[in-house]
Amino acid sequence: MAFPATMVILPVGTLFILSGLIVNLIQVELYADSETFQLLGKENALLICNHRSDIDWLIGWVLAQRTGCLGSTVAMMKKEVKYLPVIGWSMWFAEFLFLERNWEKDEAALKSGFKQLEHKPVPFWVALFVEGTRFTHAKLLAAQEFAISRGMPVPKNVLIPRTKGFVTTVKETRKYIPAIYDCTFIVPKNEPSPTLLRIFKGIPCSVKVQFKRHRVEELPEKEDGIAQWCKDAFVAKDALLEQYNTTEIFSELELHEMRRPKRSLFVVACWSSFLGFLLVKFFQWSSLLSTWHGIFFTVIFMVIVTIVMEILIHASQAEHSKSNNLSTNLPIQDPIKQRLLHSDITKHVPIA
Repeated sequence: MAFPATMVILPVGTLFILSGLIVNLIQVELYADSETFQLLGKENALLICNHRSDIDWLIGWVLAQRTGCLGSTVAMMKKEVKYLPVIGWSMWFAEFLFLERNWEKDEAALKSGFKQLEHKPVPFWVALFVEGTRFTHAKLLAAQEFAISRGMPVPKNVLIPRTKGFVTTVKETRKYIPAIYDCTFIVPKNEPSPTLLRIFKGIPCSVKVQFKRHRVEELPEKEDGIAQWCKDAFVAKDALLEQYNTTEIFSELELHEMRRPKRSLFVVACWSSFLGFLLVKFFQWSSLLSTWHGIFFTVIFMVIVTIVMEILIHASQAEHSKSNNLSTNLPIQDPIKQRLLHSDITKHVPIA
């Protein structure tokens, strides 16, 4: 039984250690008032975030880990994500809420998931990307056209939020989630947008995050009022991001240092020692590289790992790349739309 157990524990444990190392490559500058910072990880909260990069979910992972509530954090993700090797499976096991972008089905799934959250014994976060998709230049142009047609404020740095999920979340959870954390992400100027590929290469990345805490009891009771509150919050996000683009001042709130919890360092040290011991025993038991069968097995394993990494990288970048191509090839005849797209591309394309 020892050998089969080692075959299972070694890869799972190695992924655990690697995930810890990856987290350390992401540097977060957190801006919040003192009261909000003290409450992070100590109360149930709904997080609404703008969706800027390929790895915003990983940034949220870092924030949850640093505040001590990673194990009880759930997020709303599109259903396809849960089929991704390793990362998607871990989200599935963590009971994330997966949506099909079909409101009749998603509404029932959300309500069912929220019932399970009500009796969690530890503080938890529910993360929601209200825009529903990642920010790209093509999507921004579509959002600007929609805003102009409806007489809404025209966004420059965010997309127009899709409020149905937010409204349902607030209505179903306001009895046991006392706070909403309004999170705004931005990548520092002159830095490329973080991607999984850069992370796997060991290239560190940094991100600025502002947390603003709102009490749920302050929100309106009616659905229309809740939806308008969400739209107003994204108008404020847009203004904050525009302020940073023009003045390089991101937030007037206090900058806090987020250190890695000592408990997590202890856990990583214990796992590293345990895995090192298993690795030595594994090679003693298997004589893996001393036979052609062992060498063949090792090569196949490395090929599988490479394929999995390629799938993950492609999944995180496919939509981004496709959207960028669309943004430069759209057959737009309206000169106003052309100016909107051109000004957005020149302002937001990162310098390599």
